[in-house]
Amino acid sequence: MALPDIRQRSGYLLLVVVVGQIILISAQVTTRSGVSLLQAAVFGAFADVQRGTGAVVSGVRSAWAGYVALRGVRDENQALKTRLRDLLVEEQRLRAQAAESRQLRRLLALRDTSALATRAADVVGSSPTADFRTLTINLGTSDGVLADMAVVSPAGAVGRIVTPTRHAAKVQLMVDRNAAVAVLIERSRVQGIAMGTGENLLRLEYVPGSADLAAGDVVVTSGIDGIYPAGFVVGRVETIERLGGIFKTIHVRPAVDFSTLEEVLVVMAKPAPPAAPAAGKAQ
Repeated sequence: MALPDIRQRSGYLLLVVVVGQIILISAQVTTRSGVSLLQAAVFGAFADVQRGTGAVVSGVRSAWAGYVALRGVRDENQALKTRLRDLLVEEQRLRAQAAESRQLRRLLALRDTSALATRAADVVGSSPTADFRTLTINLGTSDGVLADMAVVSPAGAVGRIVTPTRHAAKVQLMVDRNAAVAVLIERSRVQGIAMGTGENLLRLEYVPGSADLAAGDVVVTSGIDGIYPAGFVVGRVETIERLGGIFKTIHVRPAVDFSTLEEVLVVMAKPAPPAAPAAGKAQ
């Protein structure tokens, strides 16, 4: 068994001698540039290693720079989103202020052009049911508000005070089922009574069958009920139904959008007392 080991060792020794001889010869042989062949081979090998290492380092460096840049873009994007959100909120606030300013200007214009004594009031609440269409305002008896005082807006008549307290008052809207307003057709001067329906419509009643009436006619307060001043817009005639030469149903669309009211004017004139019944003749 010792003979093969000796031969194997001899083979390794011979290989080492041959490699060493090649290295010695390479160190002595020079290339055209004057550099030894061994030095050129070693340099080439190391150059390849350096080139590979450089490529790896460059790739890692580029990936890191990309990651850092991505983090920067992500942070900048988040900051821009936050800024955009803040600007949208600010836009909503400014829009609300502009709408409020326009509403106040309309109220002031109405108050200045009207000969009536009025006071501006804020709407602070509303009825949650359709059966009782009311608003609550922040003026009360301590401000001189009395029951049956009219409430108006720049768009037209709103309703009347029904329950005043010391610092607030409940306003019955014209569309309340128990509300009624004496009105007339602005074009033809035909008179009638606008009754609330509980919805965003009024029903015009007590109109003569021969009355000059058409869809689109403007309906205004007549003032004969002693509550609403004459001339305030109530709405427009929307639909007309006739039956046998008489009016069956006349619907009026209110001029005021009651769901968006924020400020109103209270007409500070005392309501006119109801007319006394005529005395009977003495027998």
